[in-house]
Amino acid sequence: MFVDTLIEKIKEKNNPSVVGLDPKIEYVPSFVKEEMFGKYGRNLKGASEAILAFNKYIIDAIYDIVPAVKPQLAYYEMYGLEGIRVFSETCRYAKEKGLLVIADGKRNDIGSTAESYSAAYLGRTLIDEGISEPVFDVDALTVNPFLGIDGIKPFISDCKKYGKGIFVIVKTSNRSSGQFQDVLTMESKSMYEVVARYVEEWGQYVKGKYGYSSIGAVVGATYPNQAKVLRKILKSSYILVPGYGAQGGTARDVAHSFNYDGMGAIVNASRSIMCAYKAEQWKDVYSEERFYEASRAEAIRMRDDINNAVNGSKK
Repeated sequence: MFVDTLIEKIKEKNNPSVVGLDPKIEYVPSFVKEEMFGKYGRNLKGASEAILAFNKYIIDAIYDIVPAVKPQLAYYEMYGLEGIRVFSETCRYAKEKGLLVIADGKRNDIGSTAESYSAAYLGRTLIDEGISEPVFDVDALTVNPFLGIDGIKPFISDCKKYGKGIFVIVKTSNRSSGQFQDVLTMESKSMYEVVARYVEEWGQYVKGKYGYSSIGAVVGATYPNQAKVLRKILKSSYILVPGYGAQGGTARDVAHSFNYDGMGAIVNASRSIMCAYKAEQWKDVYSEERFYEASRAEAIRMRDDINNAVNGSKK
């Protein structure tokens, strides 16, 4: 079951953080770009190959210290078919290194369309009678609950069948999230509270041996007060926390998403780790040719920062 494996990897590495692999070609160091442009041209193929090489460098640098990576699909889709291939190869490479892969696609629809999304990422695609194959075969996927249970049920079904997980959007880290997520209902509860109650309810059907569910929630680091409220509602749901680092969320902010057992949340950072070699803290320590060492150093700093905040808040 996804959540049990996630918890065991977090405990093994003493690290509740995720590295987001959200690459743009401008993030890639010049020596990697020039090598791939020389081989494949200054085109979508060359850019995609440079991104794949970049991703592999980072994965090699962090696989022994983090439990999971989270590639955001949009950053691959914008490079077309080559980008999608690189997404698939990145996921495969990360899994070969023992990492869990959380695909950030925020997929949602109803009926057979939702079933198709789920088949692509979590389940199997039917080829012929009695024959089906996995496609991207990630460990977990972010999903959007806006269409209600009709849009979530197919994903839950595949979570049960294949031991996968989902993280349902509850409260996002962007400034305008409140336009919809903070709207009060007739019960005088905000929409994010209502969604959280449903997530906790849906998760009762996919609980693991540690008491947590493979149906998790996305709660942004930039709203710590809301995180306090949601942690009380999401008693058995794991929370994926975006927004740490470059988006402004701090370790103190993300600590509110954890339970008193020090578990219950996993924190994502993308740009601050991928582009660590450009940061003031690391650029004078690591040259561009050693960019992956800066990513590793930032991942370790993030781990320690979060662990210190979580341990301090639970005393």
